Amino acid sequence: MNSFQKIFDWKTYIFTAIAVISFSNFVAVLFGQTIPGVILAFFKIAGEYVVLGAVFIFALAWLLRAKPHNRPKQYSVVVFDVFGKINKIDGIRTEFKTHDVAWSFMKQYKEAYPLYNFALVSKLPKSDKPTIFRYI
Repeated sequence: MNSFQKIFDWKTYIFTAIAVISFSNFVAVLFGQTIPGVILAFFKIAGEYVVLGAVFIFALAWLLRAKPHNRPKQYSVVVFDVFGKINKIDGIRTEFKTHDVAWSFMKQYKEAYPLYNFALVSKLPKSDKPTIFRYI
């Protein structure tokens, strides 16, 4: 063998070329498919948990807000004159058991007595003063 054949041994170049091609394929698969696939799968699952958590928090808040309220069992209509002082009009009904009926009577009173204002009030258990529900 001459010195030229020793320097340019084709077996060495073939093994080097195969090693470079194999390593570059490994790096391409690693950074092109494996790492992005793992990251995308993580964020997909994390996104699902974020959405599920938001739905759970919304449902919990809705349940806490939608709990049944203690509605008053007695409603009163209070009459105010043009100066804002409580007044009494003879012949009108002022005590009611339901909110809707009291509101309906208040609207009729406002048409019949336009110079007066009317407030729908009730005593709540945790309050010292009557609470105004509607005012016209």
